Amino acid sequence: MADNAPVLKAVVPAAGLGTRFLPATKATPKEMLPIVDKPAIQYVVEEAVDAGLTDVLMITGRNKRSIEDHFDRAYELEEALDAKGDAERLAAVRESADLAIMHYVRQGEPKGLGHAVYCARQHVGREPFAVLLGDDLIDARDDLLRRMIEVRQRYGGSVVALMEVEPEQVSAYGSAAIEATDEEDVVRITDLVEKPPSGEAPSNWIIIGRYVCDAAVFDVLEKTPPGRGGEIQLTDALRTLAETPADQGGGVYGVKFRGRRYDTGNKLEYLRTVVMFASEREDLSAEFLAWLRDFCAERGGAGNG
Repeated sequence: MADNAPVLKAVVPAAGLGTRFLPATKATPKEMLPIVDKPAIQYVVEEAVDAGLTDVLMITGRNKRSIEDHFDRAYELEEALDAKGDAERLAAVRESADLAIMHYVRQGEPKGLGHAVYCARQHVGREPFAVLLGDDLIDARDDLLRRMIEVRQRYGGSVVALMEVEPEQVSAYGSAAIEATDEEDVVRITDLVEKPPSGEAPSNWIIIGRYVCDAAVFDVLEKTPPGRGGEIQLTDALRTLAETPADQGGGVYGVKFRGRRYDTGNKLEYLRTVVMFASEREDLSAEFLAWLRDFCAERGGAGNG
């Protein structure tokens, strides 16, 4: 029988060093890099709120203070904008502070995603909770997280988001062995492999950065030894839960996601994301796309110049 406890809390790991974006991330958290004019981390919090999760715990580390400042009130800035009568920018500044009830805890040591999630145990308690990774942005028009919560309420256990990729891409992600259920977009997961060697993945379905976890994951993470890369892997804990009886919080399910996902984890994908977001902005798209077409024409097409 499924555990129908509501999912009310979101955990957002944001303690990484962002080394792929140095020197920009020497003093600025990678999560605060802008997608046009809004930091990437705000899109993630907005997604949680849109799915009904207004209690958000951010797992941070050193040099992440600006994340806390972003989701706090900025009274001097607000007063200056108010005095200028700039209502549009004033609303944008206040929006981030009014999004959710924000909490923060420091990871302390970079021991991996599993350890970051484990740091949330006191705040979450024995409730199911969502985990949203900041490198993955899900288009606001796609209700992935809400669907995952529905699946958790029906089946119990934990739920991960899956996307199908080309075979040569699988080794960069965690891969899932899956069994069909009576719902086309829902599968039962029988095994998980973190970054499998080329040709050894159980399927072409990879885990992307959205999870709905049963609280039993904390008990498993406490006993999970460091895995790939010497870090405590959330994937390893979920593999254990996939083999755990349902009455002990076990069972892992996957939601096959075929919507729009934007990757901001490396420079090339980050730039693509900025271009795609700018191309859909009503206030920017016409002028930006016209310039982009001219720019590409001048460069002679992709791969030249």
